[in-house]
Amino acid sequence: MAGISVTLEGDNIQIAFQKDEQSTAVVMDPHAARSLVKALSQLLIAIGESSEDQEEAPEELVEVTSSTIDVGTDEHGFAVVGLQAGMMPPFLLRLKDDEARHIANSLLEILNSPRDVRISHGDH
Repeated sequence: MAGISVTLEGDNIQIAFQKDEQSTAVVMDPHAARSLVKALSQLLIAIGESSEDQEEAPEELVEVTSSTIDVGTDEHGFAVVGLQAGMMPPFLLRLKDDEARHIANSLLEILNSPRDVRISHGDH
């Protein structure tokens, strides 16, 4: 029977695997651990594994860390936003027209509201 254990090793994370008489341990920094979690999630989605039965992780807000946010269109005329957020590599976000309009209108609505209204309705 295979076993997996996850432990903290100082500021790093250790994952140990054991199957029968063989065991392997890998120590990684937090950035590598996040990359592994994302890769595993994508693989599970690719094989059709559903997370509906599992507890959802709380949404994490990630600050934009790009020095610029690029906005343009792709070869099909869809709106494209390019940026970097947190530890993630730079990425492009392709939006359909209705999605782009919704985001633009929502942002304008937020920006046109007084600051005290924004704070009291932070879940816009």
